[in-house]
Amino acid sequence: MRLPSTALRAFGSPLIRIPPACLPTRLPAPVPSAKTVLKAAPTIPFLSSLFSSSANAEPPTENMAPPTDNRSEEEWRAVLSPEQFRILRQKGTERPGTGEYDSHYPKEGVYCCAGCNAPLYKATHKFKSGCGWPAYFDSIPGAVQRHVDNSLGMERTEITCKNCGGHLGHVFKGEGFPTPTDERHCVNSISLTFRDEVEGAKAKA
Repeated sequence: MRLPSTALRAFGSPLIRIPPACLPTRLPAPVPSAKTVLKAAPTIPFLSSLFSSSANAEPPTENMAPPTDNRSEEEWRAVLSPEQFRILRQKGTERPGTGEYDSHYPKEGVYCCAGCNAPLYKATHKFKSGCGWPAYFDSIPGAVQRHVDNSLGMERTEITCKNCGGHLGHVFKGEGFPTPTDERHCVNSISLTFRDEVEGAKAKA
């Protein structure tokens, strides 16, 4: 370990010059890459989700139609709280473990978009992932759209409400959860509202 010269002077010791012949002739072993570490630890789903995405296995929706609810950003700002606007319209993320629906596991009901009230997920789609955000293994057919997200220096798959385009979160695949789809829709609680009555939310089977 190399110490700064000021530290050496504090101990009253002169700087020591090491002859080139004393230096090691072999370079240290290279540090394993993130991919190597992940292969060595396939049982850590949350760690692997930082580097992998369902976009690798299932491409985002192509030629997507524009949202049906096409309110302007100013109109959205007028009806959403500042935090809802930050996440739904500006693609923000709530802190893990703080959301209303993170530990919410009803037997029946529907999770809807907090912006436009469109039904997105059935209560039976939800599962415990331990990631700090609500997790769903599937969505109501046609309710959610996928987009390539290259932010944060990696490729992920963003999910949005098809009806209004509101940001929900991201979807990850291949993490090893015992679910029918092997997917995890990682959704911000603040992007959602919950309805007890499946019929009232007009959810499709």
